[in-house]
Amino acid sequence: MMKYTEMTARQRQAEYDAVLTDYEKQKALGLKLNMARGKPSTEQLDMVMDMCSVLVKPEDFVSDGIDSRNYGNVDGLPAAKALFADILGCKPEQCFVGGNASLQLMYDAISKAYTHGLLHSEKPWSKLEKVKWLCPAPGYDRHFKVTQTFGAELITVPMTADGPDMDRVEELIQDPAVKGMWNVPKYSNPEGVVYSDETIRRIASMKPAAPDFMLMWDNAYCIHEFEGDFVPFADILSLCAEYGNADMVYEFASTSKVTFPGAGVSVMATSEANLAYLKPIINIQTIGYDKINQLRHVKYLKNKEHTLALMQRHAAILRPKFHTVLDALDREIAPLGIGTWKRPVGGYFVSYDAMPGTAKRALALCKEAGVTMTGAGATFPYGEDPRDSNIRIAPSLPPVEELQQAIAIFCICVKLAALEKLGV
Repeated sequence: MMKYTEMTARQRQAEYDAVLTDYEKQKALGLKLNMARGKPSTEQLDMVMDMCSVLVKPEDFVSDGIDSRNYGNVDGLPAAKALFADILGCKPEQCFVGGNASLQLMYDAISKAYTHGLLHSEKPWSKLEKVKWLCPAPGYDRHFKVTQTFGAELITVPMTADGPDMDRVEELIQDPAVKGMWNVPKYSNPEGVVYSDETIRRIASMKPAAPDFMLMWDNAYCIHEFEGDFVPFADILSLCAEYGNADMVYEFASTSKVTFPGAGVSVMATSEANLAYLKPIINIQTIGYDKINQLRHVKYLKNKEHTLALMQRHAAILRPKFHTVLDALDREIAPLGIGTWKRPVGGYFVSYDAMPGTAKRALALCKEAGVTMTGAGATFPYGEDPRDSNIRIAPSLPPVEELQQAIAIFCICVKLAALEKLGV
């Protein structure tokens, strides 16, 4: 196989005709395949069904003298706080345990900044002339949409192999209008980057001009290896406190890809001072989250060690799916020189960078052939990838057989888009 850029015009035309024939054959099959979101598969959900039977008798619902069936404990059951503290490496008293979605806790934290202000805010953010927010990209589209919803000006920060470009971050935070930054520090969405120790220390030691700067630390994939052993991670709360920034950080995690995404448990870990400020405000909004589900998770997951053993069972299901995608890219795309990609060992995505100017076209072709994927540009603020290049691939949901079909069509589509760009 020859790189497309090294082919003659006649060779590219012959290649285009052959690939187009393959595409028409695939399109005629009328397939409906989905690689749009990082959803656990049915096999993974079936694997944890026995969690539903851990609470049966009335006494099962009592934890530390608290009846989980009743009102109260807005910040979560003590046993649930202890479980998340064990997993994250922080203190139980720093944990606020919520409902099934960490995104809800993230949205709510930022919402409170706008409506009430934070512990160190001069006034609610809604009263400010401008709020700016740092968005390492490629990144998680739902993060960007949360801050965009509140009218913040989104500022793109390039991602490197070690995490966000910290020289750029340290320059931008000198502006007091810059109020926060999104982070996925381990197996970032979509690139699978693990922040380096140096990057994490530079982040923890930042001195933003805004006294109420929010370091949003979404540790969504902190225990989500699918290749190799568990990789330990730093307790960002302790690190920030070490540098005098105890109230700057808000860490989030959930069991969405550990048990049931639709019925999991989430956590926000932050300083005791932040929680003392926020809890009374949140307690007006809700009397408490689903403590029965919190207790169900405590009894099923038990502790960090037991949870990591469960994650190895998830990994055994996910590993062949990621290999299916990466092997196809290695085989079909690498020799052609029309794309690059990261090789993640954890998380839920493969980040593919197509030939600049071709991502939207490739995904339009995929859709026409029955393959649904995350929209082009979604991994950048405002949904605009300046290079029209990055594509997020989510291998987790389809069975391997469907995934093989989907990635085959994807490879055909990126070939067609590249050949069109080169001028066949």
